[in-house]
Amino acid sequence: MLVINFDEFYFHVRRGLPKWERLGHPLDTLTVLACFVFTLTAPFNPWMLKVYIGLAIFSCIFVTKDEFVHKECCPASEQWLHAVLFINHPIVLTAAGLLWPIVDGKGGPEWLSGLLPYVDTLRFVLIGQTVCVALFLIYQTIYWNLCYGRTENASK
Repeated sequence: MLVINFDEFYFHVRRGLPKWERLGHPLDTLTVLACFVFTLTAPFNPWMLKVYIGLAIFSCIFVTKDEFVHKECCPASEQWLHAVLFINHPIVLTAAGLLWPIVDGKGGPEWLSGLLPYVDTLRFVLIGQTVCVALFLIYQTIYWNLCYGRTENASK
């Protein structure tokens, strides 16, 4: 959340976003939110794990969709930060996937068994992360597509 917030509130607010980014960035966030919501609502089992892996892979690929045009409108420092986000993205989704069976009461991988006493804390972390991502999605949608768009159109 720290890195994406720096990208948002330093780079995006500073340069403004064209319409394709104002629409695309909330969609990126929605793919992440779908993964987190899935870990909190779906029962952990081998089939659901495959579905989650598919959602996570889709999200990891989907968030890279803008990079072909970012080279035209972003400074090198913002592109570097995007690279950091692309490294972080699968790590975060893998971590959520590893916590999922523990939070769902299925035990999880053997090497994570030491986390079992902290199930309530882990559930709180997943819920907290999900709420943060949902709030970020709401912010992106409202600010960039309602507030920013009106300000931009009013100045023309």
